Amino acid sequence: MNQVSADDLSSLGHDLRRPESVLATAAGDLFTSNAAGGVSHLHPDGSHSQYLGQTDDLSDIVHPNGITLEPDGSFLLAHLGQTEGGVFRLHRDGTLVPELREVEGTELPPTNHVIRDAQGRMWVTVSTTMSPRDTDFRPDAHRGYVVLDDGRGARVVAEGLGFTNECCPSQDGRWLYVNETFTRRTSRFPVSEDGVLGDKEVIAEFGPGEFPDGLALDVDGGVWVVCVVSNRVLRIAPDGKVGTWLDAGSQAHVDSVEPIYLAGDMRADQIAGRGESVLGQVSSLAFGGPDRRTVYLGSLRNEHILHAPSTVAGVEPPHWRFGG
Repeated sequence: MNQVSADDLSSLGHDLRRPESVLATAAGDLFTSNAAGGVSHLHPDGSHSQYLGQTDDLSDIVHPNGITLEPDGSFLLAHLGQTEGGVFRLHRDGTLVPELREVEGTELPPTNHVIRDAQGRMWVTVSTTMSPRDTDFRPDAHRGYVVLDDGRGARVVAEGLGFTNECCPSQDGRWLYVNETFTRRTSRFPVSEDGVLGDKEVIAEFGPGEFPDGLALDVDGGVWVVCVVSNRVLRIAPDGKVGTWLDAGSQAHVDSVEPIYLAGDMRADQIAGRGESVLGQVSSLAFGGPDRRTVYLGSLRNEHILHAPSTVAGVEPPHWRFGG
């Protein structure tokens, strides 16, 4: 794995609204979540489109966190509302309809992430059942869970997780990788053919300021993780060794946040930090480019997407060959 610095980063796009989640396709299209209520589309020619939707099923506009591109060109949005959650389908004409609002008779609370696997199954994460959510930014967080919808009824398949953030199925469908942000670890579950998850295996634990948010897999068996607060991009090797691909954060900010976090008093305003990182509180990554050796970085605060070359390619995600 090569290591890069902030000087190696280039930017794409402009005027993006909280591009928290980023997706790339073989055709060169980039899609990001858009806090105005939908998805931003960065076309290969440099032009931009927005797909925004509204629905009477919500008391406010949809607040997309994780997004997924579907074969018909629509999107699944994980709705991270103040009190409401769920998964919604957004069509490019602005039609927005509920896809999943409750599981096992219980309404979904603010919902973090949604992703399809190669088998077409939908995986959904809920970080916490606490409200406000940032009251669970704690080392003992344990209220996160994972939902599976495989066409046989949505159901909770893992719970008791330490603030579940992004999840990522392996290409062969045998594993589900999950970031547990506030217990500062990345875990994985074996997945049976019928979607039952086996015992959790912690594959990496992280240090001060390293709160894992987004993740992606590479062709050499590595797991890439982006960390808010520290503004670092890490790679977990198959043997569990954690290496740093990019560190563009502030050690002073990490040092200031750590005692607050350990005391259980961390809140959302500590995520942003006192200083500015070029990564803008990095929150997701996607491998793209012709050979999937370009790493694109989404964030909570930037109005553009940053990218840099990688010596290792990412695995081909299920949406890779969907049309832009």
